[in-house]
Amino acid sequence: MHISRHFLVLISFFFLIIYSCSAEPITPPIPPIQNPYSLGRVGNAEDTQKETEMGLVLMGGSTDVDAAMGWMIERSGGGDFVIIRVSGGDGYNDYLYNMGGLNSVETLRINTAEASNDEKVFETLMNAEALFIAGGDQSQYLRLWEGSKVEEAIQYLIHEKKIPIGGTSAGCAIMGEFVYTGENGSVVSQEALQNPFDERLTVRRSSLINHPFLQNTITDQHFSQRNREGRLVGFLARLKNLSDNQPLRAIAVDEKTAVVIDKNGQAKVFGQANAFYLMETNADQLPEILQIQTPLTWNLDQQALNYKTVNADENPSLDLKTWNWEWDGFWYVEKGDLKIIAESGN
Repeated sequence: MHISRHFLVLISFFFLIIYSCSAEPITPPIPPIQNPYSLGRVGNAEDTQKETEMGLVLMGGSTDVDAAMGWMIERSGGGDFVIIRVSGGDGYNDYLYNMGGLNSVETLRINTAEASNDEKVFETLMNAEALFIAGGDQSQYLRLWEGSKVEEAIQYLIHEKKIPIGGTSAGCAIMGEFVYTGENGSVVSQEALQNPFDERLTVRRSSLINHPFLQNTITDQHFSQRNREGRLVGFLARLKNLSDNQPLRAIAVDEKTAVVIDKNGQAKVFGQANAFYLMETNADQLPEILQIQTPLTWNLDQQALNYKTVNADENPSLDLKTWNWEWDGFWYVEKGDLKIIAESGN
């Protein structure tokens, strides 16, 4: 018996319809939920878990210091390196990944309150083996991230997971227990010393980073290049009412320079220029003149603040757990004029 080809095609189509109606519907696989605030991830898409070592990088801005970044990568154990920022792009991704030794690099732009409390942002941060805060506007970092899930993750990474964390420029400015917020605009050294209560001189305690190595400490950056010496002294004078009679300290870093602090609190300098360490000599004594619309006087027998200058060429390891080392001399202010006295032999 001859069966036409058309008849066979019709029979096959009929049985296909019956099977399709009776079979369970095929559901396509659900793709993983992507982080809506990620600017991209390079390297392995899968999370890894590595043994990490606590560390801290304070970078002074401008060109990043390769040696300091490599130092962080080493302490990350080769895990997942995360960059956070409020503005800007993903330029760190390829730069860091091409240095080698990392599972992945990812940049998050966390620029709203919703982003700061997003569960995928929180998850990405919690899985990080290294965290770096890019430059930008520290007033936005403080406004958006303090008290959020971002802060919760950062505190976990510092105190429990113990990973290396760093920041440059504005990212460096928010590292200490005390911060210059910049929320009312920037103040320069002459303005800060002539009126330490200038409305732009906004300093306070912060909970966002407040690393254990930076207790009672404020950080500054772009330091020599922008003549910020007097401004930093103004910050310290204004913080006297918050210091609980503990010695106030400051670490300031030049551009293209970084201070790296290891798990034991030992600090060294990488890069092209200088880092500066300041500590008040007498925590119990207030500046002689600290008044609104009045030039600052903080003299204390010309010994108001100890100072030390360090660079990569002459690079002693300084113990930030004690701040007990040989100082270079003193900074003091007389009627709004900053003076520096080097001790004999320095």
